[in-house]
Amino acid sequence: MQNKLLTMLGFAQKSGNLVSGENTVELYLPKRKISLVIITTDASENTRERFVSMAERYQVPYIIWGDREILSHAIGKYNRAVYGVTNKKFSREIFRIYEAL
Repeated sequence: MQNKLLTMLGFAQKSGNLVSGENTVELYLPKRKISLVIITTDASENTRERFVSMAERYQVPYIIWGDREILSHAIGKYNRAVYGVTNKKFSREIFRIYEAL
């Protein structure tokens, strides 16, 4: 199941439906362009609290899962702690797979 989730993140990245990095996600959240926030488990406490708070404020579902190295490798970018899925269908599927874990 974990591989399925990583594959979905890779597909979302390749199709242009994933934004990554703290600054980018922070920019897209208030614009209501993100439908799911993914925060890595090894993100700093401040980062985790900030993005959980923002996701709740803008009523966007979020998950805290995976570590920075594995998720970054899945999307082909380096050292990202926060991800935002912009496509609702990808978001639903990723969240469904996450709940099955």
